Amino acid sequence: MKKDVYKVAVVDDENEILSMIQRFLNRSEKYQVTVFSNPITAVETIDKSYDIVLLDIMMPQMNGLDALEKIMDKNPEQKVIMMTAYSTLDKVLKSHKHGATHYLMKPFDSLQAIETKINEVLSN
Repeated sequence: MKKDVYKVAVVDDENEILSMIQRFLNRSEKYQVTVFSNPITAVETIDKSYDIVLLDIMMPQMNGLDALEKIMDKNPEQKVIMMTAYSTLDKVLKSHKHGATHYLMKPFDSLQAIETKINEVLSN
């Protein structure tokens, strides 16, 4: 579905990551970015109006796999890209089982790689 502006939620406990992704994506008028440093708040807030969610796995308040499950319970069609610096096969399998579309490894190769992955997921 081609739109003029895509609504993106970014959930990460690292404010530097949130700020970096938000600034990069906001440089274009293609995205409306909302950031959440607390996954509990994100789960309560994210609804069907978001086109895509970037979700960190390792967060102190709630891990990303639990947040993913709650987000997908509310909206099984939600497109989610998991982000992590600590990837294991178990986490990859669990995130796909719960509906994650793709994975991004931290540190990111480039900010452009994030946008490329977002565009890839949105085009499917």
